[in-house]
Amino acid sequence: MDRHDLACIGLSAISLLNQIGCMSKPASTPGVAVTRELRRAPFGRTTDGQPTELFTLTNAHGIEVRLTNYGGIITSLKTPDRAGRFDDIVLGYDSLSGYLHNSPYFGAIVGRYGNRIAKGRFTLDGTTYRLAVNNEPNSLHGGIRGFDKVVWTAEPFRKDGVEGVALEYTSPDMEEGYPGTLRARVTYTLTDDNQLIVDYQATSDKPTPVNLTQHSYWNLAGDGSRDILAHVLTINADSMTPVDSTLIPTGEIAPVAGTPFDFRTSMQIGARIDQRQNTQIRYGGGYDHNFVLNRGNAGADSLVHAAHVLEPSTGRTLDIFTTEPGIQFYSGNFLDGSITGKAGHIYKYRYGLALETQHYPDSPNHPEFPSTVLRPGGVYRSTTVFTFGVAR
Repeated sequence: MDRHDLACIGLSAISLLNQIGCMSKPASTPGVAVTRELRRAPFGRTTDGQPTELFTLTNAHGIEVRLTNYGGIITSLKTPDRAGRFDDIVLGYDSLSGYLHNSPYFGAIVGRYGNRIAKGRFTLDGTTYRLAVNNEPNSLHGGIRGFDKVVWTAEPFRKDGVEGVALEYTSPDMEEGYPGTLRARVTYTLTDDNQLIVDYQATSDKPTPVNLTQHSYWNLAGDGSRDILAHVLTINADSMTPVDSTLIPTGEIAPVAGTPFDFRTSMQIGARIDQRQNTQIRYGGGYDHNFVLNRGNAGADSLVHAAHVLEPSTGRTLDIFTTEPGIQFYSGNFLDGSITGKAGHIYKYRYGLALETQHYPDSPNHPEFPSTVLRPGGVYRSTTVFTFGVAR
């Protein structure tokens, strides 16, 4: 799949949005001429002295994405509200230092396995592999030094009216306990259709589980200084995967109907988030669950609409399309005011939300779930499209 194909995928996503009737007007500022830009600059050094870079992508409507090759992190993403005012809609830090020392995966590419693996172990082809337990009693987001904490090789590009950055990282055999040398490639592409396309690809010389995802914390209010409870969310899922008290799936696929997890029609996030009589809400401290997306007869490589988010006071919208079978909705329950982020904003309880497109948590230990095993000769592919708009 080349970059031209990625752009075509994004255009297909726009067409799909129009067909299902949930498309907001494209985010743009009337009467303002914007020059498409692609810039790169130093972004500091890691604790072991590796240099990092910051890339800035700007489309013809003024939407700006900044990302670094440290962890593939989206550090800033600016879109307009209904009055044409641009604000940053992702949480994070102003400098590399924050990401190095105290970051709950803000904006990062996570892997080799996004989400949790029970008790930090799995068995593949008769061999049991042990991983770091970094989220007691489980392994989370690839371990102690996952893909969010490495420096990726980065190459910016411009082609066929789009621009982006291609990131590559080779994870050696048994890094963080995972078998096989995994060669991963993640491409960020910003289009003039106000889409950020994230395309993932990987190969391995041994069988290994792979589950890559993007972990931005969204706050469409745009200033990082209020909670996300008034955001209105729709998730295209009839069911979800219930978890135990350690947030590991039980193996059940449960219907969302009649529960606080029913986002099939638009609902404010805060409307049912504290219904602690619901066991799943109590276990998650709110929402921290995988939703099983309605894919119908769509093929494994086909995009489906996963979620729609509206922030009513600004009108900003976010639509997410993916080839993945699931999406993890996390309502920022572990943010506690201990982090001071960009522009001095203190990130308090539920000040950001994550919508991580992915395979299901703990899939290596659940053969009934869609497989995450990548074998030699195979290619792991996944695409997610984030589309930005404004509701008038």
